[in-house]
Amino acid sequence: MTETWADLIHAWASAQRAAGRSTQTIGLRTYHVRRLHEAVGDVDPWSVTLDDVLAWTGGQDRWSWATRRSVRSSLRGWWRWAVATGRTTVDVGARLPVVPVAQPMPRLADPAGVVVAMHEADERVLLMLRLAHGLGMRRGEVAQVHTDDLTRDLIGWSLHVHGKGSRDRVLPLDDSLARAIRREAGTGGGYAFPGAIDGHLSARWVGRLVARMLPGTDTMHSLRHLAATEVHDATHDLPLVRRMLGHASLATTQAYVHVRDDALRTALVGRSQRAG
Repeated sequence: MTETWADLIHAWASAQRAAGRSTQTIGLRTYHVRRLHEAVGDVDPWSVTLDDVLAWTGGQDRWSWATRRSVRSSLRGWWRWAVATGRTTVDVGARLPVVPVAQPMPRLADPAGVVVAMHEADERVLLMLRLAHGLGMRRGEVAQVHTDDLTRDLIGWSLHVHGKGSRDRVLPLDDSLARAIRREAGTGGGYAFPGAIDGHLSARWVGRLVARMLPGTDTMHSLRHLAATEVHDATHDLPLVRRMLGHASLATTQAYVHVRDDALRTALVGRSQRAG
């Protein structure tokens, strides 16, 4: 019996789960392949050519540098799995062009717009906003917040965050944020944002709910950039910001932190005056 795209994507997701990939990562990777399916139509998946893939990815004018790298990684994984399991002998993903490493400018959410959103949001979306802006959490991390991930010691509350690429981290919380998580989860505990995806809302739906409250084209990801920049402004500690965001490398964190013009001017003018 011929496997459909849905059958294959389900099998690939199971293989990723067996390899220990996080729910968030699997969701993103399979989403990219579903987008490819939409672009090429209901053809035999293994008849899709490099030209087909390039026609789709090359036509996405609004994709960011990070999105292009992420889609390339997903498609390379898709074809590697297909070759390894004997479904095809042609590894189209291996021939995808490399997306050059770049340092894009951070895209910060408008701080004034965030304040307005927090005043106008209902309690559920307000909690999403607080987790994204206050702690720099990704939309997929926010979606998975569970009362079992809350801990309290003599210092205060902390939240175990299920990060991208299975890189978990622990973030400190103030009492009001911990109470808000427990309140949204209800008296029986559980997910703060219950839904149909393994018991919680999907990352995309969380992102959509938050984006509706933000001005212009601001998103949860731009809230994460704003959080990184504000914490760096307050601490001047890039490794600390890296820990907060859950990045594997400082180079990635640097792309999230906006160096403000006034700070740069103060530093350089001060150097010039001291040299003079």
